[in-house]
Amino acid sequence: MICSGLNVHTGKNVTVEFGQTIERVTSLPLDDAGETCLSAGFIDLQVNGFAGVDYNSPQVSVEEIGRSIAAIFSTGVTRFFPTVITGAPDEMVASLRNLSQARNRLEHGEAIEGFHVEGPHIMPDDGPRGAHPVQWVRKPDIAEYRRWQDATGGMIRLVTLSPHWEEAPHYIETVVRDGVTVSIGHTGASASQIADAVAAGATMCTHIGNGAHQMLKRHPNYLWDQLADDRLTASFIADGIHLGAAFLKVALRAKGVNRSLLVTDASAPAGAVPGRYRLGEQDVDLNEDGRVVLAGQDRLAGSALKMHHGIEVLMLMGEISLRDAVSMATITPARVGNIRGRFNGLSTGACGDVIKFRLNSELQRIEIIEVYFSGRRVF
Repeated sequence: MICSGLNVHTGKNVTVEFGQTIERVTSLPLDDAGETCLSAGFIDLQVNGFAGVDYNSPQVSVEEIGRSIAAIFSTGVTRFFPTVITGAPDEMVASLRNLSQARNRLEHGEAIEGFHVEGPHIMPDDGPRGAHPVQWVRKPDIAEYRRWQDATGGMIRLVTLSPHWEEAPHYIETVVRDGVTVSIGHTGASASQIADAVAAGATMCTHIGNGAHQMLKRHPNYLWDQLADDRLTASFIADGIHLGAAFLKVALRAKGVNRSLLVTDASAPAGAVPGRYRLGEQDVDLNEDGRVVLAGQDRLAGSALKMHHGIEVLMLMGEISLRDAVSMATITPARVGNIRGRFNGLSTGACGDVIKFRLNSELQRIEIIEVYFSGRRVF
């Protein structure tokens, strides 16, 4: 395959020749660039579902998961972590096993780069718990973690927990030794508990600014503690709903682009029409205004965000460049999620995940034109 355009990672006009991996990147005169941009495929470390498909349901078919992956490709995402949230122990294992089997059977199943388990070891309080069902919140349990790994053939790559649990530091140390990234999230932990979690090996914050109390002390509080620690990379849901512009700008400045990444936290309604859907054992509604909420409530339950629209929001609300926004959707999540072959953008030897898109500079809008996954055109 050959694609030409402006490499957003470097600002140079290039031709990229690639198959399963990128074979050659050749510079061209800048005045030939036109409006076409090239980027490495986007990476999303938190996807609860898409196109009406709920990844938290063990009953969802392989064909439906395949259909959702095709829809995800259309947003420029070529690698992602299906995310299973807090639920009954057997249901969580069954959902992970079902997703793992789909990965092994589908033509493009390897777009599932690993799995993210968000919960159940979170804070049970209203606010920090978010939309997770309170009856299934429980303390960290290494034996349960082992069951997740057994169900997925060792492909659990990211675990979100609250470090307020007494068992958290030992749990984090154990999981990190397996090469799993541990993220702090859905928490109201104290400064010392957060510090202990980082010392044990936690390196990420899950959708910082969300899954939090409605009211916080000015200082100290767990948002400042996480933003101030340079050892933690933060993920953000940049959909114009989950975070206000002021918090997004300040948080990005605190972390810097190299310690910030974009996630969609997409749930089943993403890429679908407004209406009622499922998230695990709960009903959720996609409203006309784009908000995904627990049915009959105003509590957010994931998002309907598409990754390329998240990049638009980062530029508009976060006031960062296209290059930095794309880095938050490619290079940083590759590093945090340890996705090999994806650490350096469009470079020789990298995975043949290439997207071509058009940017309307005036409106800051992105139109996905073509998407290639391991050298195969998938959109």
